[in-house]
Amino acid sequence: MELKYTRTGDYELPNLTLNDNKKGTINKYGMLRLNYLKHNKKALYTTLLMKDKLTSHLVLVSKDAEILLNNLIESYKKRDEKLFERTKKINQLEWVKLMNNYKNTTEEIILKELIYTENM
Repeated sequence: MELKYTRTGDYELPNLTLNDNKKGTINKYGMLRLNYLKHNKKALYTTLLMKDKLTSHLVLVSKDAEILLNNLIESYKKRDEKLFERTKKINQLEWVKLMNNYKNTTEEIILKELIYTENM
């Protein structure tokens, strides 16, 4: 690969361009993974950055986390009879309390399995 340079004042700066990385969006979980890599896995972060694979890695983590979140919440809804729509109409506060509890549990699972893992 040959680099071309542009003279700017007394300096020659390389003409660097980034590849078009329109692979998807990075959500909350992708940003958490990015923060984890930056602060705890600097070698992996640098390697992914230099190979231009960081964005695709973060998008993959984001997608996997969303899929896992949706699947776990749906399975909790199916197993707990207090989360049926009928209960939601009768006792809204109880329903919201349970949903928040399940959502927090699900997020803990996602953080443990996807965000803070060594082998992603």
